[in-house]
Amino acid sequence: MTILYLLIPLAVGLMIVAAAFFLWTVRTGQYDDLEGPAHRILMDDDDPMIPENARPKTIKKQEASPDPRSDDGPTGE
Repeated sequence: MTILYLLIPLAVGLMIVAAAFFLWTVRTGQYDDLEGPAHRILMDDDDPMIPENARPKTIKKQEASPDPRSDDGPTGE
């Protein structure tokens, strides 16, 4: 019988911790988009996700430098 004096407060404390954790997950938006991850796995990663007109302007790429493995230099054979 005396063990109940220990187990009941432990059970209530554990319930309070679980409820606080659940409320934290709800407030941080963990359950806002339940279908998004299921659809995201089907999207092709090669397709751009952002339309061309909405992309930020980037610096133009410099001309490609010559390949160091090209046939211009000695091959070491």
